[in-house]
Amino acid sequence: MSSPTPTLTAAPAAAPAVREPASKPAETEIVAATADVATPPVLATAAPEIEQKPRDRGPAKKVAIGILGLFAVIMSYHVLSDYFAPTSSTGSVTAMTAQLAPRVAGEVQQIFVADNQLVKKGDPLFALDPRPFDLTVRQAEAALGTALQSVDASAASLEALRARVTQAESNLETMRAAASRAQTLFDKGISPRAQYDTAQSQLTSAVTAVDAARADLLSNEKRLGNEDASNPQVAAAQVQLEQAQLNRQFSTIVAPADGLITNLKLAIGQYINAGSPALTFIEAEKPWITVDLRENQLANLEVGDTAGILFDATPGRTYRAVVKGIAWGIDTGRTNANGLPQNLSSTRWFEPARSIPVQLELAEGEEWPRNVRVGSKANALIYSGGEANPVAWIAGGLQTVKSIVSILF
Repeated sequence: MSSPTPTLTAAPAAAPAVREPASKPAETEIVAATADVATPPVLATAAPEIEQKPRDRGPAKKVAIGILGLFAVIMSYHVLSDYFAPTSSTGSVTAMTAQLAPRVAGEVQQIFVADNQLVKKGDPLFALDPRPFDLTVRQAEAALGTALQSVDASAASLEALRARVTQAESNLETMRAAASRAQTLFDKGISPRAQYDTAQSQLTSAVTAVDAARADLLSNEKRLGNEDASNPQVAAAQVQLEQAQLNRQFSTIVAPADGLITNLKLAIGQYINAGSPALTFIEAEKPWITVDLRENQLANLEVGDTAGILFDATPGRTYRAVVKGIAWGIDTGRTNANGLPQNLSSTRWFEPARSIPVQLELAEGEEWPRNVRVGSKANALIYSGGEANPVAWIAGGLQTVKSIVSILF
């Protein structure tokens, strides 16, 4: 008995997939070839359901986390560096400078230096015409001579007054003796009353003459002076002479110390007034570096802390330095009106931090760079927490990189 012929069903070429529930298993159909073609059976598997999955946002999330982490690291380092290794790129080189001006007025006759020239202490810088000062000295000398002559004449007069006092005193003694004899004779009834009265009158006149002579002598002694105090006229003339000689000396301006001359503003024949700046003098003493640090950078800072200095004029090299001083005050700009301090109004959301100057000097053994000038820019890194900590290592490494990179700009 023959078996029944199976029904051949051709699978459609582009039949859409039938979506079934995810829990139902896929069915298998036996697909045979057409009746006149012997085709092996084909197994057709129903297409499984395609599950909708959310987009993979892993890379963006990782980038965001990385940025936040980097920001947190930078902020942490910023806070720690302010405490353990404060730094500032606003430093500048400072030195003792002074604007030299003559103490007397006059016409410039000689200029002994050139601009930006090194000088030693006592070297002449420029000189004024000395002739007016020489005349003043001669006038003062003449005035002193006149005063001395007057004193000599007065001294002779003083001797005459002393002789007059001596004579008056001698006459007084004579009159006293005569008055005593007249009184004795009058008491004994030998001489008349008139002779006694005459002797007493002469005695009174002698006393008066002595008092007048002594008064004249004392007055002249006070006016002319004595061995303990010089004559006022002579003293005044002596002071005028010394002032004239001093002005003559001031007509030549000399270097107050070893240093350098700059900003020279003089020409031969120029008239310059007393106190008018003629040039700038920079003292040759070792300069220092002044850096401005925010107040929160001073929390751990102390005098004596070591530091690293980077000058723009010497790229690629870091110099050792030491903190020498921290300023105790700054000007806040507050003004007064009607006896009361004025309000400092501000429209900013965040008030900017105030800066305090800190003074640094190169460490012992460090030679000052030859091409670093007063006012040159400097970058300072201060190791307020010591140099043996990770923050100091990182800060030192960044400064080293900065010193190398500074060659490019």
